[in-house]
Amino acid sequence: MQDKPPLLTKALMLKLGALALVAAVVAVLLLRGVDLKGLIHPVMDAVRTAGPWVFFTAMAILPAFGFPLMAFCLAAGPAFGNDLGLGGILVGAAAAILVNVVLTYWLARFAFRPLLERWLARLGYKIPAVDPADQLEVTILVRITPGPPFFVQSYLLGLAQIPFVKYIVPSFLAPMLNVTGIVMFGDAIAQGNAKWAMFGISLIVAAGLGVHMLRKHYAKRKQEQALLAAERSS
Repeated sequence: MQDKPPLLTKALMLKLGALALVAAVVAVLLLRGVDLKGLIHPVMDAVRTAGPWVFFTAMAILPAFGFPLMAFCLAAGPAFGNDLGLGGILVGAAAAILVNVVLTYWLARFAFRPLLERWLARLGYKIPAVDPADQLEVTILVRITPGPPFFVQSYLLGLAQIPFVKYIVPSFLAPMLNVTGIVMFGDAIAQGNAKWAMFGISLIVAAGLGVHMLRKHYAKRKQEQALLAAERSS
């Protein structure tokens, strides 16, 4: 009987398949001369009217309460690409993510701890009890493991009382390659640029592959540690 493929491999393949489908649809639309920029123009007008300060402030705050971060990443380029340029948009997105992970940590660890504990328990998420020596590794693993949404990960780590220094760097860096790719993808669609759209998707794929390899590394190391512990106890 053949072994079933590992769950992580299945998750990665599903993500890559979804990205390939999106890329194919966008490429077909662009090749057929569909005016993608015209389709999203009314929505972008409303976002531009609000302005970048309102937009990136909302990007920092709303995802802490479950609003999808991807919606902001896709809208940023079409809305503000002409005014801020890609570099300015990425700086704004990075600042929003940094504020978001700080805000969710503070909410989880200090402001709404009893309420969040009950809420996460209803969702089926268990708050980890983390040994001080393992806190950085656990933070990385939580950030790269599929399942809990990004804001739920932040609440879990805050409730687990991970020290802020060990929390902040992985929490900020983990989403950035993905966010960069999505921002570039949204901007390229608005400009009708198939080449840059594919480049943005390539960054997202690279982020997925990197996360997959990192998970395999940690799984292998855990197996080696378990074998070593078994040998010592025998």
